[in-house]
Amino acid sequence: MINDPSVSHRRIFYYIYSMMKEEYKFLFEVFDSIAELNDDDAMLLNEAINATVYSYAPYSRFRVAAMAKLENGKIVAGTNQENASYPAGICAERVLLSTASSLYPGIAVQTIAITYQNENGKSNHPISPCGICRQTLQEYEHRQKSAIRLILGGMKGKVFVIAAASSLMPLAFTGDELQ
Repeated sequence: MINDPSVSHRRIFYYIYSMMKEEYKFLFEVFDSIAELNDDDAMLLNEAINATVYSYAPYSRFRVAAMAKLENGKIVAGTNQENASYPAGICAERVLLSTASSLYPGIAVQTIAITYQNENGKSNHPISPCGICRQTLQEYEHRQKSAIRLILGGMKGKVFVIAAASSLMPLAFTGDELQ
């Protein structure tokens, strides 16, 4: 009967395959407030909070500042810079890294504090860098061959400390793929 063309039948195919699952996790520290940070980290985050006023954000009203401590002890700032062809602009993290590499070529960035002031809402919890900034931070770590600690906070509230910026970019595309 199976070979009889007059009998309508369906063929059911079962595909058996092996699937592996992997999980990506990373640890970070959570502090209830800036007051719980060590003096150096608190100073860096406070400097970033103070620098939000230098942000140019007339369109989003979302002011972001990033403050870095370099290997040589220097402190460098960056703030987001918007323009009339919004959303084309540059984020605080990329302004900061461009400034640091221009003023202090070859000097590693050790720690970056990132904060924001949302003029349209609350600024009471940590924010994380956007995708392009994560990619840029990943590349910068790769370039300097050392991790960049991140301190993420708002104007008040909890603070996150992440040991390496690359933790935010699992399965990153790097220059190694272009070799």
